[in-house]
Amino acid sequence: MILLHLLQNLDKSTISCIIYFCINCTEVTMAKKNDYTNESIRSLKGADRVRKRPAVIFGSNDIEGCEHSIFEIMSNSIDEAREGRGNKIVVTRFRDCSVEVQDFGAGIPVDYNKAEKEENWKLLFCELYAGGKYGDGADNYEFSLGLNGLGLCATQYASEYMDAEIHRDGFSYTLHFERGKNIGGLKKEPYSKKDTGTRIKWKPDLKVFTDICVPLEYFQDTLKRQAIVNDGITFILKNETANGFETFEYCYKNGIKDYVAELADGKAFTTPQYWECERVGKDREDLSEYKLIIKAALCFSLKTQCKEYYHNSSFLEHGGAPDKAFKSAFVNQINAYLKANNKYTKTDSQINIQDIEDILIFVVSSFSTQTSYENQTKKSITNKFIQEAMTDFFRKQLEVYFIENKMDADKIADQVLINMRSRVKAENTRKSLKSTLQTKIDMTNRVQKFVDCRSKNVEERELFIVEGDSALGACKQARDANFQAIMPIRGKILNCLKSEYSKIFKNDIITDLIKVLGCGVEVRSKASKELSAFDINNLRWNKILICTDADVDGFQIRTLVLTMIYRLMPQLIEQGKVYIDESPLYEVTCKDQTYFAYNEMEMGEIEKELKGKKYTVQRSKGLGENEADMMSLTTMNPATRRLILVTPDDAEKTSQIFDLLLGDNLEGRKQYITDYGYMYLDTADVS
Repeated sequence: MILLHLLQNLDKSTISCIIYFCINCTEVTMAKKNDYTNESIRSLKGADRVRKRPAVIFGSNDIEGCEHSIFEIMSNSIDEAREGRGNKIVVTRFRDCSVEVQDFGAGIPVDYNKAEKEENWKLLFCELYAGGKYGDGADNYEFSLGLNGLGLCATQYASEYMDAEIHRDGFSYTLHFERGKNIGGLKKEPYSKKDTGTRIKWKPDLKVFTDICVPLEYFQDTLKRQAIVNDGITFILKNETANGFETFEYCYKNGIKDYVAELADGKAFTTPQYWECERVGKDREDLSEYKLIIKAALCFSLKTQCKEYYHNSSFLEHGGAPDKAFKSAFVNQINAYLKANNKYTKTDSQINIQDIEDILIFVVSSFSTQTSYENQTKKSITNKFIQEAMTDFFRKQLEVYFIENKMDADKIADQVLINMRSRVKAENTRKSLKSTLQTKIDMTNRVQKFVDCRSKNVEERELFIVEGDSALGACKQARDANFQAIMPIRGKILNCLKSEYSKIFKNDIITDLIKVLGCGVEVRSKASKELSAFDINNLRWNKILICTDADVDGFQIRTLVLTMIYRLMPQLIEQGKVYIDESPLYEVTCKDQTYFAYNEMEMGEIEKELKGKKYTVQRSKGLGENEADMMSLTTMNPATRRLILVTPDDAEKTSQIFDLLLGDNLEGRKQYITDYGYMYLDTADVS
């Protein structure tokens, strides 16, 4: 508008000049923006190759990328120890987020390299794709965790500073770097002590990573995993705190055998097994052969389930070839055993991998002289030969194990069948449930005795869950029909804490209530998560109010309803949709005034206030016996009622106490009554 006003006060020639100028400026700007010439091509050099694009090397520039940079330095020390050069690695985590890794291997070669015509420290610390592991693993390291010659240099480039101290060949070498640049060159001094090894301390750079405060748990988890797959090597973690250093030590003398025994904890229903083999093969006919060692430890347990893969001591979070081999071998071999021993019935479905995983502890550690990782983060391997060799090895070992241990084989087979039948039953229940609950909203009109409200605005609609027909009548008279609906509960509903889903969803009271709520249920099961019909967006109410009498029966009904919601639709509690609508315990009348006390403390305060006056006290009647005006004042009117928001902690505690008092824990119930029963003697119904 301002521009239009200005233009109206200018002559035509001036306006023409302005328009011409604008057009030409736009053309120049567009030309500059769209210029793409030979000079547009740029090449990153030196440290910028990592500092500007850290995710290419480390997978990301967040805390996970920073963690991976730390593991790159650890992996070099691990390779040294596994080759027999040292049996201890010390990792120190400092309060300022710097890290130190020390090994007692041969020490990094840093002097002049005649073959490369360059000093080795420059190649290793300042050049990507430089290292001693390019000879198909045969030159210096047979089974190497580090492969690409990237880790040390890339971590140095991505650090705020890095200091290296190397003891080798009777000399002590020191290096210092700051943000990818060497300061002061290589310092070399005679060293008379006999120890050798490498100590590297550095601080990840916040200009490269978004977060460098790697949690203690990462170091603990990583070093424990490395101890598991590197038999007999001791990993020491030092963590700096305000009170000094705390120390953690990890060592598994027998590697994965000890680890599986630790996981089983003597509670497995089969004894731990250990399998090992060595194979030679190639990924393609025209490629060279390489060596593969496979180690596997396993047992079957109802208490603990675990499946972990490691390759060249790197934890394969995403599995890859070993996971594919496991699934193929175990499903096929166990399925063959079930068929050979006529364990399937006519109505049984075929087993799948989930039925096996639910009772299995399985740890695989493999080593190969050639490895194809999915990427630099080394979380999955893709070697075709490794997958084929593992599939064949697992299948044959399982076959032999079943032949030699018939009793174990039958236990495993029977439990796998139980898992399969439970899974199929759960899937069928979920499908039936989905069909039952995914009904149209207008189906709520057919729910017996449900009284809806006029408003269609979910933001204001309230649902009162009340106790019985008498409470329904009183609440119906006292409510605001515009936004308050009422759903009566006919008697005490089912205890949902212990009941099976199939029994729960045959209960008319529960299914009617679920239909009225409209959001479905959350059925927590590994089987068919996609069949859960729960959707918070389909909830038809802004508030769900549980409104029962202020007596023992009312409290029990309240607890049963809360337990049902806690088990079947916990998100309603998590998102603050569920309330307890308090009803008064006492009604006190003094002349023309009426007071309501919701607990004994409030009753005491009212008695003090009315001291010296005549008044009558009446214990509150059931909701169904109250007058409409009183119901509106104490229970229905948003301005005067009292609501208690049910939080997840409240619901969980309620569920735990409910389980203790009404569940299967007889000894716990006896102990609770012994400890606390005296507190409830006055209210106990012992008639």
